[in-house]
Amino acid sequence: MYRFKPNVLTLFLMRRFFTSFLLVMLTTCGIIFAVTFVERLSSNPDALSTLMDAWVRLLEYVPMFLPLAVFMGTLVAFYNLTKSSELIIVSGTGLSPFQIAKPFLTGAFLIGVFAATIVNPYSVDLTTRNLTNHQLKLIDNAIWLRESSENGYLTARAMGMNISKDHEIIFNDVTILLQDNEFKLKERISAKVANLSNDGIDVQKASIIGPDGATTNGSRHIETKLTPQTVLDRYLQPDQISFWKLPTFISKMNAIGVSTRGHLVQFWTLLFLPLTMIAMTVLGIAFSQTKQRRNYSFGVKFSLGIVTCFGLYFIVNIFNALGNTGALPPIIAIVAPQIIIITGACTFITSFDTI
Repeated sequence: MYRFKPNVLTLFLMRRFFTSFLLVMLTTCGIIFAVTFVERLSSNPDALSTLMDAWVRLLEYVPMFLPLAVFMGTLVAFYNLTKSSELIIVSGTGLSPFQIAKPFLTGAFLIGVFAATIVNPYSVDLTTRNLTNHQLKLIDNAIWLRESSENGYLTARAMGMNISKDHEIIFNDVTILLQDNEFKLKERISAKVANLSNDGIDVQKASIIGPDGATTNGSRHIETKLTPQTVLDRYLQPDQISFWKLPTFISKMNAIGVSTRGHLVQFWTLLFLPLTMIAMTVLGIAFSQTKQRRNYSFGVKFSLGIVTCFGLYFIVNIFNALGNTGALPPIIAIVAPQIIIITGACTFITSFDTI
């Protein structure tokens, strides 16, 4: 008598899970991409630029709907297995719901690892290539820079910025104050444009006011330890830094006394993304439990599941807010909702299986 080998059964169920997940993911991505493409068509010079813009924006939406896609993929996979009686055959081998769920949980774990370690760095790289001040976390709607050195102090304020093709930062409407070690003003430099490179700040067509109040016009090169990367590090938001760079970035920010709660929340979110995918899979399995093969109310359960996911999304955001404000440790704010979801779903599966 032929018996399922564990590895064969695992591969079969995992293939069903990935097929359903990819179907849901491709459908969702296709809709979002099409809508974004049409929306951005008027803001780009040609169709190719619009396609790239839509692709970048699609990647920004992936973290938002990825858990929902895993949940929906689990529901679709179990629905297909139930309707084709394959789930009955698999259950007939003596496997419990938790044993049947192992391939699904393994697949969800792999999706989380892939999203955190590959998709996130790729998405961040694309979205930060052409940063503007509208994408940065600013202070008083302006970009402020300050540096102290043996020669004194440099304070700069700019109303806008862009990244050039040479990876230099181009500041707009810049005011630079140069002071000595006793905070006495040495020069006040105002210009429409200033370039920051690894060699310093270059200002063209600047209005320069000296300590005596005399005004001259000309160009200036200001030596500074500031670099384009250090400026971006100061103003980048947590989701604009890749998973691999976050630990180093957090260490640097802690060293200069800058709050890193938001960055810690982002790091723990990415680190425990596989756990989030597992939690959504367990929740999907809980909603898939049924003793009916015919008249399987998939639509009702699917709708209830979507409503539940939106409710959980709201709760998760509350925990994230508590982590960002310091009311909860960041790691607790990220892990607690997933543990609650897994515990509740497993309790339901166990009680359902024993009825």
